Amino acid sequence: MSFKKITIDPITRLEGHGKIEIFLNDDGNVENAYLQVPELRGFEKFCEGRPAEELPVITPKICGVCPEAHHMASTKALDALFNVDPPLPAKKLRKLMYSAHMMHSHIAHFYALAGPDFVVGPDAPPAERNILGIVKKVGLEIGKKVIQHRSFAQKIQAIIGGRATYPVCGLPGGMSKRLTEEERAEIEKMAESCVDFSMFSLELFNDIVLKNTAYLDLILSDAYTMQTYYMGLVDKDNNVNFYDGQIRVVDPNGKEYVKFDAQDYLDVIRERVEPWSYLKFPYLKDVGWKGFVGGIDSGIYRVASLGRLNAADGMTTPLANEEYAKMYETLGGKPVHQTLAQHWARLIELLYAAENALQLSRDEDITSENIRNMPNVPDEGVGVVEAPRGTLYHHYQSDENGMITKVNLIVATVQNNAAICMSVRDAAKGLIKNGQVNDGLLNMVEMAFRAYDPCFACGTHALPGQTPLEVKIYDSDKNLIKRLSQYL
Repeated sequence: MSFKKITIDPITRLEGHGKIEIFLNDDGNVENAYLQVPELRGFEKFCEGRPAEELPVITPKICGVCPEAHHMASTKALDALFNVDPPLPAKKLRKLMYSAHMMHSHIAHFYALAGPDFVVGPDAPPAERNILGIVKKVGLEIGKKVIQHRSFAQKIQAIIGGRATYPVCGLPGGMSKRLTEEERAEIEKMAESCVDFSMFSLELFNDIVLKNTAYLDLILSDAYTMQTYYMGLVDKDNNVNFYDGQIRVVDPNGKEYVKFDAQDYLDVIRERVEPWSYLKFPYLKDVGWKGFVGGIDSGIYRVASLGRLNAADGMTTPLANEEYAKMYETLGGKPVHQTLAQHWARLIELLYAAENALQLSRDEDITSENIRNMPNVPDEGVGVVEAPRGTLYHHYQSDENGMITKVNLIVATVQNNAAICMSVRDAAKGLIKNGQVNDGLLNMVEMAFRAYDPCFACGTHALPGQTPLEVKIYDSDKNLIKRLSQYL
């Protein structure tokens, strides 16, 4: 049997680099499809030998999209490593900044990365499937709203974090500076506006997507449906929590499988490698790796917005909780297995983050001067937060002088890696028939990974002491004349 190969390289509207290889059989149907990530980062290795307190400044450089997530996970890991519990006002200040981070990231993804597929249309010309195409479709005033409210979220991060990107506020045991009353009032005003904008965004999604039968059928189609386990941070009442709590996992039927503390993550998660990707493939240790298959017998699980909502029983803010209930009622109950529902879940989280920011900006503790407890003798610590793309683990070990001896990072995109690969494969199989391929169909295959809002630069790292590398040399007629490789 001969095969025809279709390559999408580079894939678009994501952070990082990747390509998709689709293989068609003699009948023109998809035999298999692979998502390949050809880049790598080495943060786990070159953090070794550094003073522990430098890591909240170093690790955010992994990514320019979610540096606040790495900063906060790193800071929490230092809390644990130095065996120090921050004062309550410091925790509230961290949560306020982190709510702003979730807002700015979710606004960017929905409007700039995912939105073009729905607002402009998956079959629209490639030159129109971007933020400018959205502005042309919905109008300049809405475009201004998007930019304004993302800037509000960035400004809140800058006020608390020291700068909008790559914050410097987190210290073991607390925060580096308090919030003034003038700053608090400014944040409150911006948060109020962000609540209104979040409601507007959900109304826009309802009008453009949910009221469009073709889009709703696409969301519910088999090409974008996959049953897996789901993971997310929850509070004591099993409500969604971005910053603190226990990690909860539910099975494909929505039943709680396990709930565990951050320091016990290695008892639950195991990672495997495949020769064709720099991204690892985490899975649930006790369920086991059964290959790239879904279902209750496969240890593959999903994180990010839909994973968080599926793993929780509700939201702590009133407006977001109403939208949470509406999503599950509309899509047939919990858990929701439709991959494209990630976008709806992300907008519900945008509203939750805005409501949470508003509540915290009005909290009497938020301007307290009691924002740090001093650290103790260092040893080992694990910090976990919910990054916009899912659960993020930072695990550090140090010597008695606080010099880092070992680092392990399990980032959100890595935890979704197996599911992303499966989603790309299933979308290709469901959409490409009898060899009929066009740009719109290939974009719809890309929509399968785009729903996860992946960050491939965050997710990649080299195996210890080895850097797999392949170099292909072509002549002027594009004929391969030489291939060089190491550790492949």
